[in-house]
Amino acid sequence: MSNPCIICVAITGSVPRKENNPALPTTIEEQIESTQAAFEAGASIAHCHVRNDDQTPTSDPERFARLMEGLKTHCPGMIIQLSTGGRSGAGKDRGGMLPLKPDMASLSVGSNNFPTRVYENPPDLVDWLAEEMLTYDIKPEIEAFDLSHIHQAVALSKKGKLKAPLYVQFVMGVKNAMPVDKPTFNFYIETLNRLAPDAQWCGAGIGPNQIVLNEWSIAAGGHTRTGLEDNMRLDRETLAPCNAALVQRTVALCEKYERPIATWQQARDILGLRRDR
Repeated sequence: MSNPCIICVAITGSVPRKENNPALPTTIEEQIESTQAAFEAGASIAHCHVRNDDQTPTSDPERFARLMEGLKTHCPGMIIQLSTGGRSGAGKDRGGMLPLKPDMASLSVGSNNFPTRVYENPPDLVDWLAEEMLTYDIKPEIEAFDLSHIHQAVALSKKGKLKAPLYVQFVMGVKNAMPVDKPTFNFYIETLNRLAPDAQWCGAGIGPNQIVLNEWSIAAGGHTRTGLEDNMRLDRETLAPCNAALVQRTVALCEKYERPIATWQQARDILGLRRDR
């Protein structure tokens, strides 16, 4: 396959802590340094969360602003994608950073179970987040934890509520949500291609399933996500020493399947993003 593979690196997330892996970057400075290394290793999208000083998650726009400033300086051209996930805030606080005008932001368009709670994404909040992303010219990454989320994203796009073409990430391996199942993965691809032929997609696996989804996605011609947010190990015995190591592992899979790694310029073109933002 000759189509370039976009590698997204999820650098810190909301759940892992340094007690789980000392390499996890939690301060703004650590995140900038870790993302720069991942960028140089081949990642072209940085999926970003921010933390308080005690490592707890937050949606603080000031912290996001400092992170964005550092990434633009040290990773020029890299696509910056901010998280509006529910672990970092409640209600409209989840979108409080959108006026910063990142290139992209994550958007969950429906609710589902998580390991210990319900991940709530009520329709009115989804509509508001989508409207804010249109207002600030932000491309959403649809995080699909369930088949219904693909259908909902397509419906919102047809209503003009989402910036087209769609970019949908299939998230598999979250406990109590969609398990890692190859026929289901294949059906996700088939369904998205049928409903939104111009859409692009990405696969993300949680924990030890990260490498599984990386390989499935690369082999199927899609894009993929890696990083310490989703997985802290290279294998059962070995902690990942940094985000760049997980990116390098993904790059090796691209080489196995003869997929070129998308440069930041190619990634922006594929996703319909401006190069000069």
